[in-house]
Amino acid sequence: MSALSAWFWNERFWLPQNVTWADLADTENGEQYPRAGHLFYAFPIALGIFVLRLLFERIIAKPCAIRLGLQGSGPRKAQPNSILEKVFTSITKCPDGKHLEGLSKQLDWDTRKIQRWFRHRRNQDKPSLVTKFSESMWRFIFYLYIFSYGICFLWSAPWFWDTRQCWYNYPYQPLTTGLYYYYIQELAFYWSLMFSQFIDIKRKAAKMTNYAKYQKLCDTFFMMFGLLFVTTRLVIFPTWILNTTMFESWELIGPYPSWWLFNGLLLILQVLNVVWSCLVIRLAYRSLTRGKVIKDDRSDIESSSEEEDMAVNGTKRIHNTSSNGANRVNGHAANGQWADE
Repeated sequence: MSALSAWFWNERFWLPQNVTWADLADTENGEQYPRAGHLFYAFPIALGIFVLRLLFERIIAKPCAIRLGLQGSGPRKAQPNSILEKVFTSITKCPDGKHLEGLSKQLDWDTRKIQRWFRHRRNQDKPSLVTKFSESMWRFIFYLYIFSYGICFLWSAPWFWDTRQCWYNYPYQPLTTGLYYYYIQELAFYWSLMFSQFIDIKRKAAKMTNYAKYQKLCDTFFMMFGLLFVTTRLVIFPTWILNTTMFESWELIGPYPSWWLFNGLLLILQVLNVVWSCLVIRLAYRSLTRGKVIKDDRSDIESSSEEEDMAVNGTKRIHNTSSNGANRVNGHAANGQWADE
């Protein structure tokens, strides 16, 4: 493990020339520099954040969701059927063609009933609106807190206004308490997602207004989000962040191996920002032309079996009404023709 650690934290890769980890040890006057070991302090905090999240969702977020009228139960469950369950386990989607006809004969069910069963079965594992709202509320509260904390801390930092100061005397820059806790909290939060990544629903904070059926408020939040997203990703990030990490740092300290790695990752992020911004702009344009925010192209489909059934039944009623009307018209026409003859 020591050999692996020494290889991974190779000074010639992570640090500029003529700088060693020993040079970044604590000084006699109490100044502390960033060290690789600080990363491990975030692990116990990440576990604490995960526990705090569970308590928050149960004690605060869930009662708020219920008070807003959100349903606590999930989608309608499919009736137990061992044959269809075995098919669902193997293919998850509704069979078609001869397979569907074979199941219809075997179960003595019509094909539409089998298709409805598969819709119910797919949707019964989806979380309820209360669960979605609770996760969105947790992320909204944390992002609001960490954003406010960062603004309060960074506002007084001289390098926040003059980015060239980020590279003066680099890397011999003392680690302040505010900066340390800011990074540790951010790192611990994202590491806490390691414990919940398999159960997370991955919804945005603006989704809360959508779940609560506040359409106008949801539309307003989305437009604000779109404006902020495009401004920060396509304007501030490249002209402020990439400019200092690529050009100002090159001028003041020069490149070194990890410099290429970090800037390469930032450039990949910028490409993703362009893609995401295009999707947001397209969605905003479609929303303005249609009068309300429609399905987010960046999100997965959130349709319940009940909604699908309503759509199917509505179409069926319209079809039946149209057919009956056509039959009545044809009947009257036929009777009239018979009378004339």
